[in-house]
Amino acid sequence: MKSKAVFNWSSGKDSALALYKILNSNQFEIVSLLTSVNSEFKRVSMHGLREELLEKQAESIGLPLYKVMLPERPSMEEYNSIMNSTLTDLKQKGITHSIFGDIFLEDLKKYREDKLNEVGLKAVFPLWKISTKNLIEEFISVKFKTIVICVNENYLDKSFVGRIINQQFLDDLPENVDPCGENGEFHTFTFDGPIFQFPINFTIGEIVRKTYPKPNSEASENTDYDYGFWFCDLIQI
Repeated sequence: MKSKAVFNWSSGKDSALALYKILNSNQFEIVSLLTSVNSEFKRVSMHGLREELLEKQAESIGLPLYKVMLPERPSMEEYNSIMNSTLTDLKQKGITHSIFGDIFLEDLKKYREDKLNEVGLKAVFPLWKISTKNLIEEFISVKFKTIVICVNENYLDKSFVGRIINQQFLDDLPENVDPCGENGEFHTFTFDGPIFQFPINFTIGEIVRKTYPKPNSEASENTDYDYGFWFCDLIQI
């Protein structure tokens, strides 16, 4: 009997490729996708993707969607409390493993493992330590299609948001940017590929810049914002 697992679905390319590999391995029974959603704006956390496009992805993939509703800017205490409650609920439903698309961030991997250990679940990382260059090449070669919907302006300018990831996109990336955006340089929405039963149709809406205050710093006249992001709004059609 295969172990029951929940798949942590971000809506982007790393999640799509990790799920593709997990489904092909036939090691786990994926009970549902798990996604954090901003409860105020009804958008995927960090990615800014509209909730209805997330739901359409799950429909096309053919898996149930478990949404974790978060406040707009939760504290770490709030986030950990909500996630602990979510994971405890999933364990009671027979889930034994939680699968992630992380690639090489050691601190994040340890954080996830520690939090899962608290409720008796195990973490699985199907992309762990694989070359990001090789991963993005595989992603393109198996015919996944993804669009950049968020960029960190510390790494990329506005011109990169709203672009489809292809060889030209990779050629245009600055040398200090990881080809999978593993350091948070950019986020994506995957709308077609081998795990989908049908492509997700959308149109590109407004492109906006948003700024976020420095974490764990006191606001003052000398402290403006630590970083900004460009977001590309996608509208379901």
